[in-house]
Amino acid sequence: MKKFWLIAFVAAFFAAPAFAADEDTITIGVTVSQTGSLNVDSTAQLQGSEYWRDEVNAAGGIKAGNKRYKVRFVEYDDQSQGGRVQQLYTRLIVQDKAQFLFAPYSSGLTATAAVISEQYGKIMLIGGGAEAKTYQLGNKYLFQCITPADYYFTGTIQALKEKNPHAKVAFVYSDDPFSKAVVAAARTQATAAGFTVALDESYPPATTDFSAIINKIISSGADAFLGGGHYPDGATLARQLHDQKAGLKFVAILVAPDSPKFATLGPAALGIMVPSQWEPQVKYKPEFGPAPEQFAKDFQAKYKVEADYHTASGYVTGLLLQHAIEQAGSIDPEKVAAELNKTDVTTLFGKDKFATDAQNHGLQMAHQMVLAQWQMKNGTLEKEIVWPDAAKTANLIYPLP
Repeated sequence: MKKFWLIAFVAAFFAAPAFAADEDTITIGVTVSQTGSLNVDSTAQLQGSEYWRDEVNAAGGIKAGNKRYKVRFVEYDDQSQGGRVQQLYTRLIVQDKAQFLFAPYSSGLTATAAVISEQYGKIMLIGGGAEAKTYQLGNKYLFQCITPADYYFTGTIQALKEKNPHAKVAFVYSDDPFSKAVVAAARTQATAAGFTVALDESYPPATTDFSAIINKIISSGADAFLGGGHYPDGATLARQLHDQKAGLKFVAILVAPDSPKFATLGPAALGIMVPSQWEPQVKYKPEFGPAPEQFAKDFQAKYKVEADYHTASGYVTGLLLQHAIEQAGSIDPEKVAAELNKTDVTTLFGKDKFATDAQNHGLQMAHQMVLAQWQMKNGTLEKEIVWPDAAKTANLIYPLP
């Protein structure tokens, strides 16, 4: 009976009527974690891409040669599960006739989707898959728009070294591909900086009670914390570190503190840092597309929420695809891929340039991150850029209050 149900499901899945593509429309396929543990960051990323789509269509479409193309998205819920991703991306290509793809959110889901995009020779731009390994398997059509995982904590470690050259660091992180890749590089960088690794421990991504791990952090004598994973675990970690009075002087958590939602933690958010791909206050001079402050203002006016780096990364995947199509004067995938390979530009997101050698094709080579910290400003929790000096909007609070 179970076998019959499975066959019937697959048959129904692929028997759905295919979309008849308009010759003046570009179809972009994407999956989003509308449900599951990656929901907060994934939906923010998609919102940025949808904002780009709406902006392009309102302006008459993407100009390619003598034609203009409106943009159509086909989206499916991957439920934050890798098991659904390959099935859905196959459907996007075969059934929905997607000409281009945007990757799902997270390194794990992106790596899974990349198997299908490469199999079918489809360009896929990636705004939320940071793990470098995905781009080192001989691909031709992947393009990573964000800083790779190996460099997420680079600035954080430099900022900590300026405050405490002899820091004792607790690495506590989610057991997922992205977080492990970030910490593997950070561990090496921390040792090179002269820090002591007081604790090194991973936890299952679905963990909701960190009491035992926090007791280990306190016992280890660590004065700095680097780790986390995604929104649910990162926000819970911050709250429980505060509630258990862990006594840390420096806390940097991946991903979660970048979300405007993080401010709802109240006192537990104060002083927490996040390595960020982008912040609304950055001052870049774009070669094309809106300035950062204009994008942030317009996005907030439309969605009634502050843009975060996931939003901006979703937007820039569309912007870079648009630029490549316009430069190619065509939507032919080989011509567009050739233009993406030539990319060396500054947008509201900062610098973007892709590796073109066979061993690392599509790996991001130029984008730089900033370090943001939640601080109290006029009685309100706000994120401030505290590193590097050239970008900072406030001094780093150290030690934590």
